[in-house]
Amino acid sequence: MTLLKILRYPDPGLATPCLPVATFDAELATFADDLLETMRAAPGVGITAAHVGRFIRLFILELSKDKPAEIYVNPEILEVGEKTIVHTEGSVSMPGATDEIERPFQIRFRYQDLEGECHEMETSGFHAVCVQHEIDQLDGMFWLRRLTRLKRDRLVKRWQKSQ
Repeated sequence: MTLLKILRYPDPGLATPCLPVATFDAELATFADDLLETMRAAPGVGITAAHVGRFIRLFILELSKDKPAEIYVNPEILEVGEKTIVHTEGSVSMPGATDEIERPFQIRFRYQDLEGECHEMETSGFHAVCVQHEIDQLDGMFWLRRLTRLKRDRLVKRWQKSQ
């Protein structure tokens, strides 16, 4: 397995919308393995292909070491609940920087697995937050854009000083 280079904020690639995956083959599976190892080394609980400069709709979550990593290809949110949750978020592309983001508590989404099979899932809480966060990144929306301009500017200044 290969550790991949993670793009760092403010790399313009982090604002690039990703294209759907069309080919489900051994190359995609190998890339997913490399992406998982890169996320673990960062460390992080989620990573997208865009974080390493490959602009395809694929992300990985590993919220618990007790469960296998989850790989989502071509994900799209189908429905969001009305209830919201505030959770602290950050990014492997901006290590050490975090802030609170409000998102829907419950979502229903569709995705494909590495073989190209379609699935739908309903999820809530932390898992739903992570799925929304990573889909935002696949859409070219870096998590900072969910903050007010004032909060974003303050966070970026603090983070730049720490680098």
